[in-house]
Amino acid sequence: MKPILVVLAAGMGSRYGGLKQMDRLGENGEVLLDYSVFDALRAGFGKVVFIIRRDIEKDFQATALDRFKDSFPYEIAYQELDSRIPSGMAAVVKDRAKPWGTAHALLCAEGLLDAPFAVINSDDFYGKEAYVVLGRFLSNAAKEGAIVPYRLDQTLSPQGSVTRGVCGVKDGYLTSVDELKDIAAEDGKILYTVDGVKRELPADTPVSMNFWGFQPSVLPELKRYFDDFLTEQGENPKSECYIPSFVDHLIRTGTLDVRVLETSTSWFGVTYKEDRATAVQRIAELTRDGIYPTSLWE
Repeated sequence: MKPILVVLAAGMGSRYGGLKQMDRLGENGEVLLDYSVFDALRAGFGKVVFIIRRDIEKDFQATALDRFKDSFPYEIAYQELDSRIPSGMAAVVKDRAKPWGTAHALLCAEGLLDAPFAVINSDDFYGKEAYVVLGRFLSNAAKEGAIVPYRLDQTLSPQGSVTRGVCGVKDGYLTSVDELKDIAAEDGKILYTVDGVKRELPADTPVSMNFWGFQPSVLPELKRYFDDFLTEQGENPKSECYIPSFVDHLIRTGTLDVRVLETSTSWFGVTYKEDRATAVQRIAELTRDGIYPTSLWE
């Protein structure tokens, strides 16, 4: 079966000051996920699953789905506060203001994932080559998982600090994913802060930008992981369950081998509102260079 593209589009956009996944950046009103979907389809992906919240469904329909029309098959999954929460733990929802993170979002799409699938953020640009490499990997039906990482220095924002999943790699396989916060460039160095102490990271450190490849067989493991997360952290209203942490758990327990797929493509995104101008410029340049047509869906 052709691989599926899963698009995480339920984010709140708190640092951006709005819904990044629906900010029109292209000449004809395209959002970043337009280019991701376009790249995935021409790399051989067969279907797209969008994960959204019901409260943004109307806007998502107008901003994205109406423009796609019948260009490709897609389905919608919904991530809500109470989605996939066991009945005996319903009380943990009471004090929460937002859903439970990217691992929870993926779990919400479980019933739609009957083929190998890639997972991406809706507000990140990953590049044409990355979809070709990951699509080829998934089409070979390997039992392994996969990640397409990016150089740390290419994923920073001049507007402020970021959080990145720093990847440990050995012999072409992922050995760990360590979520580090407050990463920023300072005086020609890339620093992060832990316990009040600043430490340096090499510019070429590979980091996760949530571009993953999995087989459907990983989904029961995800359900167990999320249930354990609820038991341990469910009463914390700010706790979130992330895909990189889930993958790190699978690696540490010997449950899954995760291949690291190399590409020369560059990432860009919109972490802060001030990043928008650069993203608009990058898209315009790629369109001018013929990488994308002026109108993607005609």
